[in-house]
Amino acid sequence: MKRIAIIGGGNLGTAIALGLIKSEFIVAQYITITKRNLDTLAGLEGIGVNVTSDNIAAIENSDTIIIAIKPFQVKEVLEQIAPALSEKHLLISVVTGVSLEEMNTLIEKDIPLFRAMPNTAIAIQESITCISTSSKNEDDKKYVNELFSQLGKIAQIDEKLMNAATVLGACGTAYAMRYIRANIQGGIEIGFDAATASLIAAQTVKGAAELLLTTHTHPEQEIDKVTTPKGCTIAGLNEMEHQGFSSSLIKGIVASYNKIGS
Repeated sequence: MKRIAIIGGGNLGTAIALGLIKSEFIVAQYITITKRNLDTLAGLEGIGVNVTSDNIAAIENSDTIIIAIKPFQVKEVLEQIAPALSEKHLLISVVTGVSLEEMNTLIEKDIPLFRAMPNTAIAIQESITCISTSSKNEDDKKYVNELFSQLGKIAQIDEKLMNAATVLGACGTAYAMRYIRANIQGGIEIGFDAATASLIAAQTVKGAAELLLTTHTHPEQEIDKVTTPKGCTIAGLNEMEHQGFSSSLIKGIVASYNKIGS
């Protein structure tokens, strides 16, 4: 069993650690997580995870390194840990906007490098994580895929699509939440209390997503099943389209993508 060091014990790093332990991919004692303020990691320490503020020590006792820090910290941290990296290590970054080439330039070591872009649903092991790599080693690829498969679904993509993956998969959580919020507001207007409207809206979206993931159908096929001639569903859909529903979503996605690339 490979030992894992997570450099950065914030929300994402902590969620990764908890998800891997909960899925039994790794035992807590084989994970080390680092953070300057260790007080917030007391819960992890309590279940057996090694916690430290020493990045070098964490790396020396691990095989897989997951970088889960802020983008502005990457240069400093990678240059700091580079001397401790060796041929036994595999390095995974979950940091937005830092390319494999930039990582390679900073560490100047010939080790397998991966980028992974999860979303906040990783906290409940329901993320979509997009993965890209420069490694040709199939065993390394299999290992990284298995690791993130414990935390939700995975998609292997070309690195040039990583910004697009960030928009569709990570920013997309906020888009979905905004749709659910609007559903709740509409539900209240037609008679439901807020709690009931929230339950109905969230479970309906969850069920719709599970239909697509399970049956692998196109959304329009599922829409056809609930749109009857002269019915209320098609009346609502058409009114939404008249108001620019699909167009505004597409424009929002493109706006986010242009912003992340600027």
